[in-house]
Amino acid sequence: MATKRFFEGNSDDQNPDEPPHQRFRPTLSSVIGEVVMVRNLQNLLSGLEPLLRRVVSEEVEGVMRHMYPRSMMTRSASLRIQAAEEAPNLQLSFKERLSIPIFTASRIQDVNGNPLQVILVDKSGDRSVPTSVPYPLKLELVVLDGDFPPADKQEWTTHEFNSHLVKERAGKRPLIAGSELNISMRNGIACLGGDIEFTDNSSWIRSRKFRVAVRVAPGTHQGPRVLEGFTESFVVKDHRGELYKKHHPPMLEDDVWRLEKIGKDGAFHRKLSSNGINNVQQFLKLSVVDPARLKEILGIGMSEKMWEVTLKHARSCKMENKLYIYRPGPNCAVFLNPICQVVRAHINGHILYGTDLKNINKSYLEKLVREAYARWDTLEKAAPEDFLNDDASLLTQGETVESHHQAPVGSYGGSSEWSTLNHNSTYAAVQENGFPFSFSESQPDVDNMTPSGSIIQGYLPSGPN
Repeated sequence: MATKRFFEGNSDDQNPDEPPHQRFRPTLSSVIGEVVMVRNLQNLLSGLEPLLRRVVSEEVEGVMRHMYPRSMMTRSASLRIQAAEEAPNLQLSFKERLSIPIFTASRIQDVNGNPLQVILVDKSGDRSVPTSVPYPLKLELVVLDGDFPPADKQEWTTHEFNSHLVKERAGKRPLIAGSELNISMRNGIACLGGDIEFTDNSSWIRSRKFRVAVRVAPGTHQGPRVLEGFTESFVVKDHRGELYKKHHPPMLEDDVWRLEKIGKDGAFHRKLSSNGINNVQQFLKLSVVDPARLKEILGIGMSEKMWEVTLKHARSCKMENKLYIYRPGPNCAVFLNPICQVVRAHINGHILYGTDLKNINKSYLEKLVREAYARWDTLEKAAPEDFLNDDASLLTQGETVESHHQAPVGSYGGSSEWSTLNHNSTYAAVQENGFPFSFSESQPDVDNMTPSGSIIQGYLPSGPN
């Protein structure tokens, strides 16, 4: 009984009528001790969670091994548990495709030349639509193997994604560099920095291709899973390769080795350079004036098929907005474009356009063009708009400047002619309603006075009758 009386006399729960000053009051140290104990318990449980998951996974796998034949055990229990997770509805996506090709130490941009943008999309419906979440997402830019995911795989686990990330080679810098590889997404959109670049090529991995990928930074998001996003696969070439690449379309001032089938410092390049043909403009001028001579310079190593490829590439160049004037005498002037094609001629007070040039002795006109080609560096230069504005006094009776502005310029017909002309609107104004002329590779007889449409290569404006 004494023990019972002692228990009752020291229990606050059993004696609610005792004065308050005699009840137990927790001290600050005891409260802190309890908080520390709770936190330690939480840390203990967090540490036990992976162990418990592994034990449960092993036990489940062991039971299933006894219940089902081995042939049915195609996936581990851990993967089956992951597969049972709810499919994510949200996914990151790059707004535009990449600008290809990509070289090391060159900025990664979209097809419009802008920094990459990432958007959040909801793919729960029939098609993906842009969406947003009411809180910021921390994103991380990474590099993914170009072979992942397989073409028939629309979803993947976090483990699968992480296992296909590509890291830098031993002793190399981080594979992708930039000031903003970790960014925040707000209102469903995030803009990456404009200085992102690769530091290594992609030739050393099996697929030989990379993807730029973006994911929610690990450990920063507690909500529903957001599926990772990535670009199309692509090859990353060394920056030194950019120094040798071809230009499409080429510019007139580009080195001649920028043309297809002509390699830098190769045999064709050396042959052309030794004959004073160093850029695309010089190549095109000789192809207009004397194509046989140009073929002779290139030699038998340039097959007919290669010749067509090179010439087609050269003729896709962007034309400059210039005219060149050759004056062989006081009453004669021939106007040529940058590649020695005749635009018009002033002879003895007559202004000749298009079909009117057929009335000129073709050998004489051909002679003028060859002389202009030989004296190219001494020719006068003029912009087409200046030429039109200053030409009013030279127009024949009844002709107006407006007669030059009628229809868009045509194109050369035939597989061996220029099929893609790139003239701007002002230059086209001096060439409208043109008639195609070209030098024949076998030169005409000087005594042949018959007008021909194969004298001058170019589209020439037609004047009134």
